[in-house]
Amino acid sequence: MTLRGVYEREPVTIGVLLAGGMARRMGRDKRSLRLGDQNLLERNLGFLQGLFPTVAVSLREGQGVELPLGGLAEVIVDRYESSPLAGIATALEHFEAPIFVLAVDIAFPNERAVADVIETYRGADVVVPIVEDKLEPLHAVYSPRCLPAMRRLLGRGRHRVLDIFPDVRVVTVPFPTVEPFWNVNTPEDYERARRRMEEGRAELDVPQTVGMKAVRPLHDERVPGSRQPALVAVVGKSDSGKTSLIEGLIPELKRLGLRVGAVKHDVHGFDVDVPGKDSWRHGRAGADAYVVSSPEKLAYVGKVADELALEEIARRFFAGCDIVVAEGYKDTSPHKVEIFRREAGHETPLCGPGETLALVTDTDLQHEQRFTLGEEARLARFLAERLDELRRY
Repeated sequence: MTLRGVYEREPVTIGVLLAGGMARRMGRDKRSLRLGDQNLLERNLGFLQGLFPTVAVSLREGQGVELPLGGLAEVIVDRYESSPLAGIATALEHFEAPIFVLAVDIAFPNERAVADVIETYRGADVVVPIVEDKLEPLHAVYSPRCLPAMRRLLGRGRHRVLDIFPDVRVVTVPFPTVEPFWNVNTPEDYERARRRMEEGRAELDVPQTVGMKAVRPLHDERVPGSRQPALVAVVGKSDSGKTSLIEGLIPELKRLGLRVGAVKHDVHGFDVDVPGKDSWRHGRAGADAYVVSSPEKLAYVGKVADELALEEIARRFFAGCDIVVAEGYKDTSPHKVEIFRREAGHETPLCGPGETLALVTDTDLQHEQRFTLGEEARLARFLAERLDELRRY
């Protein structure tokens, strides 16, 4: 199998083998571990060479390759402190083109899985497999557009690949099994993989998070709920306490390990820039979009012909988040939590029966999911348990 037909549609012609890891949990160089008659480095290098016209091996500084490459693969040495993120960034700087990256310790790479990821690369910054809620960033496509976010993180000494995702356009490809991405991290993993090779079994004895089904390329723009962020709106009448509820809810969601985005709906219009400042003058001069950037924050200002729907805002700007909490959007949000306080002077809730997931109130009004004021921690757990439901919109 080759990816020639895919290349005619999307120019991902470079495969990069990430082989610069320290192998701390294994206790020995994973590249030299043998499966069958080849070691992992030889197996995965040959795998990529069978799929891509250009193949490179990414190494950390001072690391050698004990393999007669014969000019068939290029060796790229990390320009940053070594990590998978450093290897990806260095390869993107070197090739200045989209690359497919594969970790050297993946035991049983699959040609169809690579093709499904490549076929989904259509203008995104990152295309990454996902099995249930677990992303597989070392079997993915990366665009050079990721480099600003990568350099910023590496400059701060941060090396987690997933940390770039809030700042880039991510598309996910759902898979039914972890097998194409299963990697050899420990001696126990190696023994499991070696036994499979010796027994010639068709399936790998590793945990699978979902039942087997046909693998097909899907992503968040085409399939509701595939890996777009969960989305919920906090609604309520004027002065009901929406902002205060969100202020209490966000830290509780963060304590559960979730990455949280927030959206505020303003029907009256707004201006986030300071009149007279340089960026404000850029906008006044006619720029259709401009960015104010600092080491700690980035603000993007873009003109729109029509107001973006909440769902589009969540997909376009919050792809790296687990959940987006919006304030407002009573008429358009697919999932709503209402806060109703009689103390605010209102007689009836804003929403009718069956319109909301939950009700936060200081009254005895009945609701299937009723929370009292101050129960943000319990509300956060309620939402976290329903992330898959909240991703459907």
